[in-house]
Amino acid sequence: MKAPVVSLVAVLTTTTLSLPTQAENLSHLNQLLSTKKCNNCDLTSAGLIHANLAGADLSGANLSGANLSQANLAGADLSGANLTGASLYGANLTGANLTGANLTGVDMRNTYLMNTQLEGVDLNTAYLDGVKGIAPEVATPEQFHRWAVREADRGNYTGAIAHYHRAIAIEEEFAPAYLGLGIVYYRTNHQAKAKTHVEIAANLFEEQENELGKETSAQFLQTMELRSQIEADMENRERGAANFGKFLGGIGSLLLQLML
Repeated sequence: MKAPVVSLVAVLTTTTLSLPTQAENLSHLNQLLSTKKCNNCDLTSAGLIHANLAGADLSGANLSGANLSQANLAGADLSGANLTGASLYGANLTGANLTGANLTGVDMRNTYLMNTQLEGVDLNTAYLDGVKGIAPEVATPEQFHRWAVREADRGNYTGAIAHYHRAIAIEEEFAPAYLGLGIVYYRTNHQAKAKTHVEIAANLFEEQENELGKETSAQFLQTMELRSQIEADMENRERGAANFGKFLGGIGSLLLQLML
C-alpha cells in the first residue's frame, strides 16, 4: 500500500514543480506600478483597484480578468490589450487609446470615456450602463436605445435623453428613439416636447410599416390626451393617474420589443 502512496507523492511533487510560477507576473505588476510602462505584459487577474495609471503604456498587455475598478487610466495606451472579462467599473479612460482592444464581457459601467479612442473595438458584449462621454460613432442606434431604456428605468432621465439623441445622431429616422424621448419628456413634465416626439415616432413607424411601434405610439398619444381630460375633472383624477401609471410601467418592455 505504501508504494502507490509514494508514487502519488512523486507525481504530485513533479507536477507542482513543473507548474509555471507567478514570479514573472508579479515582476510585470511591479514594473507597471513603478514605471507605468508594461506593454505586452501578463497582468492576468491583476488587482489594480483605484490604481493611478494615468498615461501608462499597456499596449498589447494581457489584462483578462483584471480588476481596474475606479482606476485612473486617463491618457493610457491600451491599444491591442486583452481586457476580456476585466472590470473597469467607474474607471477614468478619458483620452485613453483602446484601439483594437478586446473588450469581450468587460464591465465598463459608470466609466468615463471622453475623447477615448475606440477604433476597431466591439462593444456588443461590454456592460456600459451609466457610461459617460461615449461618442455616437462607437455604437449602433440599437445599442444606444437599449442603454437609454435602462437609464430611464433607473430614473436617470438626463442619461436616457443623451443616449436617445446619440441614436438619432447616427440614424435620423430611428423611430424608437423618438418614442423613448417622448416618454422621458412626459415623465419629466415636458408635455409639449413629449407630444411632438411621439408624433414624429408614430409617423416614422407608419412609414416603416412597424405595426407594434405605430400602435404603441398611438396608444401613448391617446392616453396622454385622456389623462389631460381626466385631470380637468377632479372627481376622476386619481383613477386616471393610476391607469396612466400602469401604462408607463409597461412601456419599457415595449420599447425593447421594438428592437426584436
